[in-house]
Amino acid sequence: MGISTKIEQLKREKQALILAHNYQRPEVQDIADYVGDSIELSRRAAEETDAKILVFSAVDFMAESAAILNPEKKVLLPSIGARCPMAQMFPLEQVKMWKKKYPKIPLVLYVNTLAEAKTQCDVCCTSANAVEIVNALDTDTLLFGPDNNLALYVQQKTTKKIIPIPPGGFCPTHLLFLRGDTLSLKEANPGAEVMVHPECNPEVQEIADFIGSTSQMCKYAKNASSRKLIVATEIGLLHRLKKENPTKEFLPAYEGAVCPNMKLNTLERIYYSLKTEQTQITVPPAVARKARKALEKMHTLLS
Repeated sequence: MGISTKIEQLKREKQALILAHNYQRPEVQDIADYVGDSIELSRRAAEETDAKILVFSAVDFMAESAAILNPEKKVLLPSIGARCPMAQMFPLEQVKMWKKKYPKIPLVLYVNTLAEAKTQCDVCCTSANAVEIVNALDTDTLLFGPDNNLALYVQQKTTKKIIPIPPGGFCPTHLLFLRGDTLSLKEANPGAEVMVHPECNPEVQEIADFIGSTSQMCKYAKNASSRKLIVATEIGLLHRLKKENPTKEFLPAYEGAVCPNMKLNTLERIYYSLKTEQTQITVPPAVARKARKALEKMHTLLS
């Protein structure tokens, strides 16, 4: 019996769902019940009322969000070392420090933060809805963290003043994309469109035909008139793009754009996680309650 078959059998026995982020390994995406971005997956999990166990094949903050939004379900992270470097850049103590420096200015936190940090913000946002969230807030100035490139992207789309915090917050994988590499690839592929994630540097965003989150890229690719698209985000997304658009060609803007933390989750680790029900991700009730408010306000502002 192959490992994929064993995983399927355990899923049925334990009423489990496997949720895989768009950056996961191709074989992990293929055995997942749902593939998407972090908030899409957490919301999908909440809709699956029969599921008792959620195997969140992603990184730490995403599993935390799933646990916060699905308190009655057991949330498992197959690789406990799968931590998001960006989320680690903005711990609770630093968030408090910046709030103390700007006590009267609202704080918007990217979902790529740990649960403790989320307890301090007014509202969370994703890369897909950051502009809408900022424009929906009743304020002329706000703090925005921790990704500086996303903050700069949002600044271009709003008349409000955005203060990026902490200085230099970034995604190590998205910083690997360079303007020159992308232009060279575009020159070698006439007519190809360029899709860029807003976590990329501004000079890469400037040459994009489309800037958006992974979920937005998937939607754009389906309707794009070009049969060839250059993709500037973690290479895991290309597997989903190719599956959903078999008649189109997708080229990585940089083949080395791999998030090692996302790739820690393997079929073997997912199987072991399901079999032993480890490692369970829990959030202290007081922390979960406050963080949940920030996540729920995000949905309220958009409704």
